[in-house]
Amino acid sequence: MTQQIIIKESNFEKARKAIREVQKENKEIIFSSDDDELNRKILEKEKINILLINLAGKKDFQKQRDSGFNQVLAKIAKKGDVAIGINFDEIIESNQIEKSKILARIHQNIKLCNKNKLKMKFIIQNPKNQRNIYDLKSLGAVLGMPTWMTSACAEQT
Repeated sequence: MTQQIIIKESNFEKARKAIREVQKENKEIIFSSDDDELNRKILEKEKINILLINLAGKKDFQKQRDSGFNQVLAKIAKKGDVAIGINFDEIIESNQIEKSKILARIHQNIKLCNKNKLKMKFIIQNPKNQRNIYDLKSLGAVLGMPTWMTSACAEQT
């Protein structure tokens, strides 16, 4: 298992510089940002392994959820062989109302990833939120992941 580095940035130039530094060390790169435009720019221009999408605190539209992921990003991610990350800490640490919204957004992203044959992975940063592999696979199945995706999503990170 390769070592993983999570890069959280809000500025493209800083993010690019950080990604280039980590690429030299030959580690798996997980990129995360609250800015959807920056996520797209990084997907198009840089080589990352996982795009971690933060779902807490987003405002939904009237008839659609704002999941920070769409079919355009899915096609770019497919071309670059980038997996989509699910922030497990957000699920565990949010209140009940926010948790239901996060799970609905994840469900929407799972549908998009399944349609485009993209891998998804649970990213757990906080050690106290660590769960065993079967719990993660079960959650993935409940949220609508097909079998091929649940086996890939539960790799320990």
